[in-house]
Formats: sequence, C-alpha cells, structure tokens
Amino acid sequence: MTTLDVGWVTCAASPQCAGSARRPYERCLAHLDEDELDEVAGGLSPGSAIDLRGTVVDGHLLERILSATHRRLGRARFDRAVFPGEARFGGVVFDGDVTFDQARFHRLASFLDARFAGNVSFREVRFSRELSLHGVSVAGHAAFDRVCAGRDALFGAARFGRTASFENAEFQGFATFDGTRFTGDATFRGCRFGRASSFRRAEFGGLAGFEAARFWAGCSMAPATVGRSLSLAGAWAGNGLDVTARGCAVDLRRLRVAGPLAVRLEGAEADLEGATLRGPATVSGRGPARMTSLRGVDSEALTLSRVDLSTCGFTGIRHPERLRLAGCAFATTPRGVRFALRWPPLRWWTPRRTLADEHAWRGWSGSEADPPTPHRLAVLYSRLGTGVDDRTTAADFAFGAMEMRRVTSRSAGRWLLSLSWILCGYGLRMGRVLGWVVLVAAVTAATLLMSSASHAARRPPGPSEPSPLVHLSQR
Repeated sequence: MTTLDVGWVTCAASPQCAGSARRPYERCLAHLDEDELDEVAGGLSPGSAIDLRGTVVDGHLLERILSATHRRLGRARFDRAVFPGEARFGGVVFDGDVTFDQARFHRLASFLDARFAGNVSFREVRFSRELSLHGVSVAGHAAFDRVCAGRDALFGAARFGRTASFENAEFQGFATFDGTRFTGDATFRGCRFGRASSFRRAEFGGLAGFEAARFWAGCSMAPATVGRSLSLAGAWAGNGLDVTARGCAVDLRRLRVAGPLAVRLEGAEADLEGATLRGPATVSGRGPARMTSLRGVDSEALTLSRVDLSTCGFTGIRHPERLRLAGCAFATTPRGVRFALRWPPLRWWTPRRTLADEHAWRGWSGSEADPPTPHRLAVLYSRLGTGVDDRTTAADFAFGAMEMRRVTSRSAGRWLLSLSWILCGYGLRMGRVLGWVVLVAAVTAATLLMSSASHAARRPPGPSEPSPLVHLSQR
C-alpha cells in the first residue's frame, strides 16, 4: 500500500495508480480480476456507498456497479476518477452526497434525468467532450466551480433545490440553461462562455450572479425570472446580450458589450453606471420599470423607452447627445410655496421636468453625496435635449439649461438672463409674455382713466351757450 497526498489509501497494483484501495484486496476496483469484481458486485445493493476515488472507471466497470445497485447509489465518491469512455449515469438515483471533484471525462458524460437527493460537487472537473445534465434534479447544494467543458454543456430543465455555484467555470461549446430552475442563489461569477449561451425561461429563486462573466458569442436571458436580483456587473459580451428581467433589480454596472444590447424591464429596475456599449443598445420598460443610474455610461447609440428616470443620475455620462429618450418619466419641480433664509425668501417654481441631478444640487433630495455643478448641469441639459422625443420635455430641458447658466453667470450676464427669465422665461414661457402684456395694458388703461377723471375734475365751469332754438325764434 502506498499513501499519496490525495487523502486516501491508494491502489497497491501500481505506484502510478491513485485509485482508492478496496479491502481486503488492497487494490482499486479497476485492478480487480473478474472473480474479485463479481464478489464486490455481489455485495452491493440499492443505496450502497461507492468509493471510486482516483480510479480509472471504464464503461464495463461502471455498468457492473450500476447494475448491481439497480442504478441507485448511496454515498458516491468519484474524486479524481478518470472516465476514458462514455460515462452514462442517465436515470441514476443518488441517495447520498456525491463528489466528482477533479474527475476527468474523456468522452461523453451524461447524467440525463439523474436524481441527487443530497449535495453534489463537480469542482474542477474536466469534460473533454459533451456534458449533459438535462433534466437532473438536485435536492441539496450543487457546486460546479472551475469546471471545464470542452464541448456543448446541456443543463436544460434541470432543478436545483438549493444554491448552485458555477464560479470561474469554462464552457468552450454551446451552453444551455433553458427552463432551468434555481430555487436558491445561482452564481456564475467569472464564468467564460466560448460559444452562444442561453438562459431562456430560467427561474432564479434568489440571486442570479454573473459578475465578471465573459460571453464571447452572445447570451440570451429572455425572459428570466429572478427572485431577488440579477447581476451582470463587470461582465463582457462580445457578440451581443439579450436580457428580460421581471420584478427584480438588475445590476449592469461596468458592463461591456461589443455587439447589440437589448434589456427589457418588466416591473424591474436597472443600474447602468459605468457601462461601455459599443453597439446599438435599447432599454425598454413595461409596467413600473425604472433606471437608477446612467452615470459614466459610454455608448454609441442608447435608446431608453418607457422607463422611469425620476431618480436616475446622468452625471458623467459620455456623449449624452447620442441618448434617445422615448416616453420616459422624469422628476419634476416641487409644488407649492417654499420659504428660504436667503434672497428671495419666498420661492415657488413653475411645473417643469427636471433631472434627478438638479434635485441633488438644489438639496431637494439626498441621493448624491457629491452633486454636479450648475455648469455641468447646463451642458447636460443642452445635450440631452436633442434626443428627447417629447417637445414639452425638450423645452423643459432647454429651460433648465438656461436656468443653470443664469446661476453660474456673473455681473451683467446674470442680470440679462434674469431679465429674460422674468419677462419671457428665456423665450420658452410665452405665457409670461402674455401676462406682462395684459399687466401693461391694464396699468395703461387704469392710468388713462385716472388721468381723464382727474382732468375733468380740475377743469373750471364756462358760460352757458344759448340754445339753437333761441336763435331761430329771434329770426
């Protein structure tokens, strides 16, 4: 017997064999002769524990064990096992915990419709060919951290009862999770998808985390139901990304997309802060859909449609003139009269649409610790106004730009802008012009009436003139 650093007593048949030794033979199952293997298989029954750690498991050995246990295993240990041929675990029931850590599958690995009653671990497993876990059911925790699948990986219609972890996994072929249900959190942090990946109709009961994931050939998450939050923070998509989220928070901060991006929010909210979008991008809303931040976004062409932007920050956005806003809702000025300790003490605002950044600067909301300067707000209003489809909103943005310029102007320029603001609202509030015209007309009319009345009261009475009838009678 030779004890290696693998954590178990290894096979005595060869110094190079790391297979777990079976008592009393002191050799692994792969090095037993037929009579010895028959004896071992005869002692197995449904639910028996299996130890094949470090063992070379060919098709014959695997079939002997599955047949002896009627395809029902108890605690199963396949750590560092090597499967040189096809490994077919289709329909197998695992009553206990299962570990395949650091195992090697040289050909097809199929777990079609397998059932795992406990926890299962595939950490650092290498699948040289196809991997199929379609329709599997895992009652406990599932770990696929640092897995490498050389070809297609199928997880469609799988069921994970608790957490599922795929951190730093690599899928070199097509990867599908269509219709997969994750009852607990599912983490794909740092995953690399070499070809197209699909999560259509996937259900995430908790967190769906794709932080720093790499999608080389595009990814579809349309639609995906997420219980708590969907995170694609720091992810990269080389050939487009399609996301539909319902009723959850979507974290898209620092997202980088080289191709087209389509985000559909159905009763959800999204954060795009610091994202880099090199292709056409659209974010559309349905129901109470909300965008919380566009700060620092660098986009070639971004369209927001039917999204609530009342709390969305725009500070630091690059190329705001490339942004298209269709049917979006914005914050508004406060209603009613307000009193202040500075001049003028009495303040009220005409209704207009504003950015949340102006609210932060004026102190109407505490959403930002470092609010933007009026100069930056003026530039932001001017450049955003070109992409607004609603004329009223565009006029309000132009008004906001002039208002910020008036605040930042000095001496004569500020007086001129203040005069323009009072008289005609920078040429955008023609109601004020009409009001001034009516006021001037009223004052002029009142002045004329008062002047006429005063003149009539001061004029002295003259001699009475004879009537024309008197002149006629005298003739």
